[in-house]
Amino acid sequence: MTLKQGIKDGLAIGLGYLSVSFSFGILAVTSGLSWWQAVLVSFTNLTSAGQVAGVGIMASGGGLLEMAIATLVINLRYALMAISLSQKTDESMTTPARLFTGFFITDEIFGVASSGNQAVSRTYMTGLGILPVAGWTLGTLLGAVLGNILPSTVTNALSIAIYGMFIAIIIPAARKSKAILIVSIIAVCLSCIFYYVPFLNSHVSSGFAIIICSIVAALAGAIFMPVKEDETNG
Repeated sequence: MTLKQGIKDGLAIGLGYLSVSFSFGILAVTSGLSWWQAVLVSFTNLTSAGQVAGVGIMASGGGLLEMAIATLVINLRYALMAISLSQKTDESMTTPARLFTGFFITDEIFGVASSGNQAVSRTYMTGLGILPVAGWTLGTLLGAVLGNILPSTVTNALSIAIYGMFIAIIIPAARKSKAILIVSIIAVCLSCIFYYVPFLNSHVSSGFAIIICSIVAALAGAIFMPVKEDETNG
């Protein structure tokens, strides 16, 4: 699998990231970041949920430990994706290459790379990541710059578009899996409790609220709705 093929396969992902990261750029600027800080966050992270949570923690004055734990919990799935994808790589994927290409593994890139029948090479993964990284960074730049130009009513509307993407990801999976639906409802209910209960809202920061909601909901799903062996094989 060649560099050219990787770039071709990454085109649709890059275009999708361009539109989604536009709303993140607006969100970051309205949260208090400058345009170059927003771009730097996108270029060095490439994770929508992690970035949104991180910006929220920064806006609320959270600490570095809070930021580290929250992003670890949110982005842990990427490590699992990388481990899974490593079983399909060829001999060109040396340790330095794994460290480099592991940076831009996302849900969409993992899905494309793992769906092929051929072994994944270093050049293919590099090509596959070029346009998504460029699209995510450029979209953030456009959103951050235009966020200072567009009327406040427009920027406020566009800043919530990225949350629409999260809902679009959850709903199809929840319709297919009762476990995902219940885990999502648990996380939402816990989040509402932390937000609306005065004592919790004033004593638990947004970052630790995200950590607690994510871990408790995931543990509840693992304990009460474990995946059966025949489901994993099917």
